[in-house]
Amino acid sequence: MQFPKPDRTAGLIASREAAETLALQALAWIAAEPERLSGLMATTGLWPDEVRARATEPAFLGGVLDFLLGDEAQLLAFCCETGVAPESPARLRAALPGGTAESL
Repeated sequence: MQFPKPDRTAGLIASREAAETLALQALAWIAAEPERLSGLMATTGLWPDEVRARATEPAFLGGVLDFLLGDEAQLLAFCCETGVAPESPARLRAALPGGTAESL
C-alpha cells in the first residue's frame, strides 16, 4: 500500500502569508517613528512614496524583515510592543524572497 505524499504547498503558502503579514506589521511599526523610517529609507535608498508603492512586493517585505533583524534592540522593541515572539521574524523571513528555506 502506498500512502500519498503530504502536500507541503498549503504550509508554504500559509508561511508566506504569515511572513507578509508580519512584514507589513513591522513596516507600520517602523513608519510610526520618523527615526526608524529614515533608517529604513537610508538602508533601501527609497523615498517614502516608493516605500508605499513597494509595500506589497514580497522581496521588499523580505528587506523590511532584514532591516528589523539587523538591529537586536529594534527587533526586541518591535516584538515587545506588538506581542510577536522574538524568534518569529527570523523564522518567517525564510518564506520571502531572499530568505532561506532552512528556517521554515
